Amino acid sequence: MDAHPYAPNDLILPGFIPNLLPHTTILLLCASAPVIVVSLSWIIAGLVSKTTKMERLLICWWVFTGLTHIILEGYFVFSPEFFKDETGNYLAEIWKEYSKGDSRYAARDTATVLIEGITAVVEGPASLLAAYGIARHKSYSDVLQLAVSLGQLYGCVMYLGTAILDGNKFAASRYYYYAYFIGANASWVIIPSLVSIRSWKRICQSSNSDARNKRKSL
Repeated sequence: MDAHPYAPNDLILPGFIPNLLPHTTILLLCASAPVIVVSLSWIIAGLVSKTTKMERLLICWWVFTGLTHIILEGYFVFSPEFFKDETGNYLAEIWKEYSKGDSRYAARDTATVLIEGITAVVEGPASLLAAYGIARHKSYSDVLQLAVSLGQLYGCVMYLGTAILDGNKFAASRYYYYAYFIGANASWVIIPSLVSIRSWKRICQSSNSDARNKRKSL
């Protein structure tokens, strides 16, 4: 059995290669990438589309979450032996590090792979389409945002819930549990909840407005 930093200790990962990048470097890259993506999205959205500040914030969110789903989670889904990487690949390094908070990733837990697969293949492109829909004021924008947000919330419930039901035994320490397992996923619970409420209200308002207009025309 190759030594690894994950829990439980009896987890078998043949050919495991430890992180090649320092812990601080990985966290710095993880923190800087969202800042760059959000900043560029904010600037570009303001240049190419007439949008409110709220709409620009939503565009930033959907671009960020879409790229995260496609690039980061997509890499995990289609790289089953990332824990063996010895090239220093940045994405592999992230997943080696994150697995300290949830070893189901390194272990290729079936439910986790399925959830991430749906997220990467379906919700990732849909998120980018939502950003486009907001920028171009498409009629499907609110419906799409509501649908994707509910999908993200469902994925989080399944992801967090299965870990809890299995005994929360996948984090190497309490630090990794709260920093990675809880902290890194909190945004995909809080923001989709807020977006769902906003989109639902806007859809209802639009429906009521259409109904009133129809009554007036009779």
